[in-house]
Amino acid sequence: MSENKSLFETITGFFVPIHPDGQKFVVVSFIIMMVLFLLSTSLGWVGAILTVYVAYFFRDPERVTPLREGLVVSPADGKVSSIETMKPPSELGLGETERVRVSVFLSVFDVHINRSPVPGVIKKSIYTPGTFVNADLDKASEDNERRSYVIEMPSGVEIAAVQIAGLIARRIVTFTSEGSTIGVGERIGLIRFGSRMDIYLPPGHGALVSVGQRAVGGETILADLKSDEAEREARIS
Repeated sequence: MSENKSLFETITGFFVPIHPDGQKFVVVSFIIMMVLFLLSTSLGWVGAILTVYVAYFFRDPERVTPLREGLVVSPADGKVSSIETMKPPSELGLGETERVRVSVFLSVFDVHINRSPVPGVIKKSIYTPGTFVNADLDKASEDNERRSYVIEMPSGVEIAAVQIAGLIARRIVTFTSEGSTIGVGERIGLIRFGSRMDIYLPPGHGALVSVGQRAVGGETILADLKSDEAEREARIS
């Protein structure tokens, strides 16, 4: 019996749930695939590859989120593309004090479900229209379409997470609203097809990740607000 269960878990382990927001895209892709197969076998296989990719893009894997107070986890999968100290955008209402901003770039192959970096109450949820330059560029934080969340933690400290649309992305989806209480690692939204997330840490706190590091949404610790540890140095080897 245990062997059968192990085999079942092995087989099902290859399959990741598709988020409900993506299911309609998978259905549309499947219909297109069937039509293409009627026209041409070669075109049909192109449609099949597209359908598999769309299902892959909207995958929504479970994550194991650390719950200790003070930890800030990555809200997105992807590469840490920059760590800068700067004033937060005025739209966030976080004042003029400079904060460390950690940017995570999501390629079209990363999981695009976004998660809350900390527990708390969403004090602001602000949509800002904009352009669609490459999300890996620094100016994307100011120029691109984005949705910003200001989260007030139980301690009263505020942190911001910003979903930024990319060169391919054209739609930011939010699962929350102002006034909602959110747990750390809980799903807050998604960005369709390539994007970036910026996290503005509270003043006086640095990042515990390095540029070039891979982050896992809901799991990778970006900062520890209860620690006096200095920003980490790293090398590529």
